[in-house]
Amino acid sequence: METLNQTFTAMTEMMLRHLDESIKLELNLARLYTSLNDLFPEDEEFWWQLAMEERGHASLLQQEKKQPQPMEFFPENLLAGDLQTLVDANTRILGLIERYTKAAPTRKEAFMTALEFELAAGESHFQDFLDTPSLSPAVAIFKQLNQEDRDHAERIRAYMLENGI
Repeated sequence: METLNQTFTAMTEMMLRHLDESIKLELNLARLYTSLNDLFPEDEEFWWQLAMEERGHASLLQQEKKQPQPMEFFPENLLAGDLQTLVDANTRILGLIERYTKAAPTRKEAFMTALEFELAAGESHFQDFLDTPSLSPAVAIFKQLNQEDRDHAERIRAYMLENGI
């Protein structure tokens, strides 16, 4: 029985590390988009909207973390599978934010960077989660709350096309 408890505890700790890193990813992307909002006044509404949506994603993940429900009710496909990919993405985003405060990227570079992150593991995984069938009422509610904040990559592509970027 103790081995089962140890296994459960280890799985819970790993899931929480994963969840924490996913929350960081959402918050770091919000910070990146906010900095791009400040750098590109012609696109500020677009960047601001993405930043607010990323903050909303982080809030929902934080709320999920606070739930007193057992681990088996946590939607397993909500988080990206590879923790190291999330850690690396967070490190890279923080580096870009610092770099952009010293030397602004071109407008095209800013959009291409955002598109790259939205297609990367943590963010594309979130989109995949929204597109899969809901297996529980909690998952259905979570998805419903996020329906307006989906398809960031597609929206970035469309905005780039519409604005000749």
